[in-house]
Amino acid sequence: MKKYSIGIDYGTLSGRAVLVDLATGDEVVSSVFEYPHAVMDEQLPSGKKLPDNYALQHPQDYLDVLKNTIPDILNKSGATPEEIAGIGIDFTACTVLPVYADGTPLCFNDKYKDEPHAYVKLWKHHAAQKQAEIIYEKAKEQNESWLKRYGDQISSEWFFPKILQVLEENIELYHETARFIEAGDWITWVLTGKETHSSCLAGYKAFWSKKDGYPSNDFFASVNPELGEIIGTKVSENVISVGSKAGELCEAGATLTGLTQGIAVASPSIDAHAALPATGITDSGKMLMIMGTSTCHIIMGDSEKCVPGISGVVEDGVCEGYFGYEAGQSCVGDSFEWYTKSCLPKSYYDEAAAQNINIHKLLREKAKKLKVGESGLVALDWWNGNRSILSDSDLTGLILGFKLTTKPEEIYRALIESTAYGTKVIIDNYEENGINIIEIFAAGGIAEKDEMTMQIYSDVMNKEIRISASSQSCALGSAMFGAVAGGAFGNIKEAASIMARVKDVLYKPIPENVRLYEKLYNEYKILHDYFGKGGNDIMKRLKEIK
Repeated sequence: MKKYSIGIDYGTLSGRAVLVDLATGDEVVSSVFEYPHAVMDEQLPSGKKLPDNYALQHPQDYLDVLKNTIPDILNKSGATPEEIAGIGIDFTACTVLPVYADGTPLCFNDKYKDEPHAYVKLWKHHAAQKQAEIIYEKAKEQNESWLKRYGDQISSEWFFPKILQVLEENIELYHETARFIEAGDWITWVLTGKETHSSCLAGYKAFWSKKDGYPSNDFFASVNPELGEIIGTKVSENVISVGSKAGELCEAGATLTGLTQGIAVASPSIDAHAALPATGITDSGKMLMIMGTSTCHIIMGDSEKCVPGISGVVEDGVCEGYFGYEAGQSCVGDSFEWYTKSCLPKSYYDEAAAQNINIHKLLREKAKKLKVGESGLVALDWWNGNRSILSDSDLTGLILGFKLTTKPEEIYRALIESTAYGTKVIIDNYEENGINIIEIFAAGGIAEKDEMTMQIYSDVMNKEIRISASSQSCALGSAMFGAVAGGAFGNIKEAASIMARVKDVLYKPIPENVRLYEKLYNEYKILHDYFGKGGNDIMKRLKEIK
């Protein structure tokens, strides 16, 4: 009998499942389900308008992913439930929701259908910046030792700032909430009937460490007295290792998915982190860029080092036995998509339609004909704030050098280049703080499909880049963890030796482009430091006026 595992990848706009043959590592079939509610950043399903910087989701969409994709992959492949060894899950993070004691989301209660805080706060919900600053100031004031693991900064994207926002803005809902939980842990609860919490999600997004656990309740009480007993009550202390067996498929989970009870379910991973073993990265010195709407830059090290401005370092956070370092950019593919939807003349869409290609392909074809620096433009990549290394969601985008002759493809290329510069800032910061980067890999839709962008990145960073062979690298990594949880492999290294894939593609820096990009990067850095480090806070003042 054949044996398979299932990986389920929850992204920003859709969820996808992949079925993997455990004997060969081949991805047999996949299925994608687009979230009907998408990202709610303007209004709730009821039509109630949302404030600025909100990014919410509906947990029903996550259940519908299970209900649709898993039966679909079984139907397409002919695989039977008895042939499934295990299930692994990854999720965008920090994506947090309030639930009742039985795991029911508060937004399922009609009482709260018009209350934004009852819904899921997506990773890019940035309305908790004030609360992030409050927590940061208290941690600095009290010299909290855990702060150094997070680059001496706290992001509005993380777990406790979002909880504090709920407390400060709707205390009734806060008190009615039995648990605040990461969406990845919630889906695992739905599938297994057991509440557990992944060390990956807790470590990177909620200040937890293998050595010390969570910060003390005394610390949280100093932030707000209402938080004085949060650990052990509204936040569970039942944290288990990422990828370990969280439980087995329960009756409700089996009904939802069309599978049979008893299948092993692995403790979930953050989506980007799951892509490392899928690319064959199970040891130190190899950085992976997971490039999509945003980008994560993850590398494992043999020891713990304090790196300013990163999103966290977690022992066993990616693979057991290593310290996983995470940094990231809040806006990459999102900025390209924004530009095509908001700023292009109709003539470009007409041209793309005439050639029967999508608008991004048309712009890339035009942009790759430009020489480095030809447009005279330089941009800052902060259209959704800055995650690393400034960790400030109040920063905004900027393009400098416009003329009346500036063409759309020049702007498009400048946006791509700005994201490459932002990645170089992150890499330089890693290396300046003792994190040795021997090789660079890339995964995700941009890495897979966009040769021009990947060449720009290689030129800007002056480094070679290898590409993951899987179009669903996060789901594949989750399937690997599911296989380990189900006992098909002894550990993730063993699973990677069979299941990991890398393309025979290597992007090499072009010396002439490297020389020119060094000049442009220097200009980017001047703008980066001036607007990002307090030289001119005009971006924040404009937000206040808005």
